[in-house]
Amino acid sequence: MDSAVSDTATAGGSPLVDVAALADDEPTRPWQTDTDRAPVATKIVIAGGFGVGKTTLVGSVSEIPPLMTEALMTRASEDVDDVSATPDKLTTTVAMDFGRLTLDDDLVLYLFGTPGQQRFWFMWDDLVRGAIGAVVLADTRRLKDCWPALDYFESCGLPYVVAVNHFDGSERFDAEDVREALTVPRHIPVMIMDARRRISVVETLLSLVAHALDETPE
Repeated sequence: MDSAVSDTATAGGSPLVDVAALADDEPTRPWQTDTDRAPVATKIVIAGGFGVGKTTLVGSVSEIPPLMTEALMTRASEDVDDVSATPDKLTTTVAMDFGRLTLDDDLVLYLFGTPGQQRFWFMWDDLVRGAIGAVVLADTRRLKDCWPALDYFESCGLPYVVAVNHFDGSERFDAEDVREALTVPRHIPVMIMDARRRISVVETLLSLVAHALDETPE
C-alpha cells in the first residue's frame, strides 16, 4: 500500500498526512488524518485442506486487489491432488494469498492464505510467524483434510477457529456436529460460513479476533 504520510512535517505542527496522496477509491480513515491515532495491525492466517476455499475467502473480503499465487494444475499433480470433490478446480495456490481488511477504522487485518497441499507445508512456519490467530476452513465432504491444520495450530499454541465452508450440493451439518466429528474443544468457536459472501467472512474474522483476545494472556 502506498504511504499517505509525507516525508516532512509542515509548519505549525500540522498533520503529516498528504491527503491528496490518498488513493481516490479508498475512503479516508481517521488514523490517516490524525497523527495521534494509529491503526492496530493484525495478521491472520487462513488455512485448511486443498480446494477448501482459502483463496475465495481472501478475495471476497479484501479491500485491495488480493495478491494470489495461483498456478494451473498439470498432469504431474493428478496422483497427488484429489480433485474428486472439486472437479472444476483448474488452479492451485503455490505460495500464499494476501489481502487486507479494515474494521472499525482502527483495526486493520492482514490476511495470509496458506497453500493446502502437503508439499507446501514447509512454508507454514514463515506464514504463521507474527499472526494473532488462524481460521481453519473445513469442507464437510472431506473433513479429514483439515486435521493437519488443526494439529499444527494446536501444537504451536496459536488461537484458531473452525469455519465450515458449505459448497453447493454438499450435505448440511450443524456446527456442533462438525465440532464432534473433529473433536474440537468446547472453547474454540466453530461456525458455518460461505467464503463467497463478504459479510459471512467478516463475521468469521471478527469471531477469530475476539477468540484470540480471550486466549491472549493480559
